[in-house]
Amino acid sequence: MTEQIAPEHRALRGREREELVTGEAVLLEVPPASLPSRLGSGLLDVVINVLGFVVTFWVIATLALSTSSANMTTLALLDLVAWTVALPVALETLTRGRTIGKLVFKLRTVRDDGGPIVFRHALTRGLVGFVEVYLFSGVPAVLASMATSRARRLGDLAAGTYVVREATHIRLGAAPTMPPALDGWARRADIAALPDGLALGIRQFLQRAGTLSPAARQSVCQDLLDRTLPLVSPPPPAGAPAEAVLAAVLADRRRRDTERLVREDDVRRRLLPPDTI
Repeated sequence: MTEQIAPEHRALRGREREELVTGEAVLLEVPPASLPSRLGSGLLDVVINVLGFVVTFWVIATLALSTSSANMTTLALLDLVAWTVALPVALETLTRGRTIGKLVFKLRTVRDDGGPIVFRHALTRGLVGFVEVYLFSGVPAVLASMATSRARRLGDLAAGTYVVREATHIRLGAAPTMPPALDGWARRADIAALPDGLALGIRQFLQRAGTLSPAARQSVCQDLLDRTLPLVSPPPPAGAPAEAVLAAVLADRRRRDTERLVREDDVRRRLLPPDTI
């Protein structure tokens, strides 16, 4: 992955390849690969595998002219399995989710939780892929990709994987810091989860406040504050600057949600065995 984002904004462990956390703990999902890019990478892989099979079978046939037809059939089947299943599975396992086609189109296969795939994921995708891609000319794969939200083919559904764009760039400015005068109030207050649009709107306003005219700055700030205060109890201290209140709410939501992610990750590590096979 090549997300351009500060380390403290990342979700933890298995999530870090699928979701990123903004300063106000809004999860941003790394977009799955589009259907055209998946078709392009898949077609390139199929062409390479078919050409590899044809060339190697021609070499085998040339070197084994005196071999019986039964042995030649066995060699052809082994060659076919090697190029359509064994080599793709080995390549995806060694590269943690990439094939030549995915490398060209800058894609990568990941688990449903965003983590890197291992051998069993690649093997499941390879075995199902042989049926849906080679035996049925890719029709089931295309139909499944069109019918699922993450453009997942049948092999992905069976393995619990999906394909993401590897070159995904997400750039965020610095998260708002806690105003010292409001730290105590924010820690004691009951602050509900902010709607994504409101949280991002507050953050954008705080980053751009200095570029706004005084009238626009006051108007936008008051509108955001009016939408935020119903989600906070008790209200901020009397006389607290509106922009400082907004910054305090975002900063404390970030602290709380980061702590929640740490707790969830700790539970996951204690209850689930490491995925190494």
